[in-house]
Amino acid sequence: MPPKNARAARPAFRCADCGHEVAKWVGRCPSCQAWGTVEEAAPARPALAKVSAGAPATPARPIAEVDLDSARAVSTGIGELDRVLGGGIVPGAVVLLAGEPGVGKSTLLLEVAHRWATNSARGPSLYVTGEESAGQVRLRAERTDSVHPQLYLGAESDLSAVLGHVDAVRPGLLIVDSVQTVQSPDAEGSPGGVTQVRAVTTALVALAKERGLPVVLVGHVTKDGAVAGPRVLEHLVDVVLHFEGDRHSALRMLRGVKNRFGPADEVGCFEQRDDGIAEVPDPSGLFINRQETVVDGTAVTVMVEGKRPLLVEVQALLMQTQMAMPRRSVSGLDSARVSMTLAVLGKHGKIPTSEYDVFAATVGGQRVSEPAADLAVALAIASSRKSKPLPPNLVVVGEVGLAGEIRRVNGVGRRLAEAARLGFDRALVPPDSGPLPKGVRATVVSNIGDALKIVR
Repeated sequence: MPPKNARAARPAFRCADCGHEVAKWVGRCPSCQAWGTVEEAAPARPALAKVSAGAPATPARPIAEVDLDSARAVSTGIGELDRVLGGGIVPGAVVLLAGEPGVGKSTLLLEVAHRWATNSARGPSLYVTGEESAGQVRLRAERTDSVHPQLYLGAESDLSAVLGHVDAVRPGLLIVDSVQTVQSPDAEGSPGGVTQVRAVTTALVALAKERGLPVVLVGHVTKDGAVAGPRVLEHLVDVVLHFEGDRHSALRMLRGVKNRFGPADEVGCFEQRDDGIAEVPDPSGLFINRQETVVDGTAVTVMVEGKRPLLVEVQALLMQTQMAMPRRSVSGLDSARVSMTLAVLGKHGKIPTSEYDVFAATVGGQRVSEPAADLAVALAIASSRKSKPLPPNLVVVGEVGLAGEIRRVNGVGRRLAEAARLGFDRALVPPDSGPLPKGVRATVVSNIGDALKIVR
């Protein structure tokens, strides 16, 4: 007869993402609905009735006596990256950089390692690659002019070998490309698995905190754009950055998702070139097409990415169709909001589009999802429908409601200041927009009918 505690001693099966426990293995977690995350775990130890006190590693001190120099950000040498990080990288911080294959993560970090190595006061930089050979990385460094005597390169996929390189080089910056290719000898599973990724990340985080060494990890992404590996990976690190870009466009956007040391909604702009990745400190010119002759079907709006206002040109084209179901094609815009704008134009603007194929897009491949671009989409569609261009040097900002009203948006003054810097001197703004900058003639529109008067 089995002992009474035999059932309690059985190993449990636990989800690596949410921690939900089940009695037997299942392919899909019943709690978070994630696939392939349930794994066998040892039974939990009974809680101790009493925990004995131990000697602290460092004595507690008044908060006013804590040294701030060890937590001050150090510039990476790349202004756009420092902008997203909140001024630079903090000693002991662990940064996770994720992005799709081929977007330029390795090229960007190789440039970061080169910029860091050029400053001898900060110590050498160590670039560890687990995906490529040392010769392949050297070829990329030659192409991007990133060769430096203080930039050390190691091709390793074993965690103990990576730690050995750190002891030998004693770098001021460690870059691991990528965390899914490094394997810990103390953990089970294959490289890239849930257990391995967690063990490797935990060891590197402990190394960073112990030595005050900034560590940058490259992470893969899944087909839906999320960071590959267990969800706890994003909780272990201090900063999570996403490097985004279309393979058909040279523009790259570095977006902050999590940042314990600065803003988590900042955006940096880069441009992919043959000789590497270059910063784009003024990206507004990439998203507008300034022509000498004005054309119909275009409107310029100002979006805000983090704290950075960006001018974006919205284009629309209407073609009469004989089909029962007109075509609606959208690129760079929210298709649901474009459909809503078409309905508002037909109901409250007296501009029906049921007999027209509608094509709407943004210039430069920039994605616009905020409601502040609704009015620009509506005027671009109306301009194409009436074959009448909007006045030159006009910028449009506002959210369109289902009742045809123009709703206020945040930061109108900051948006118009950026527009004025680029030569736009006229604007359509919603009511209660706050103080506006000088040099811009702003016209307040309260509904879609008032806004369409500028087209008619």
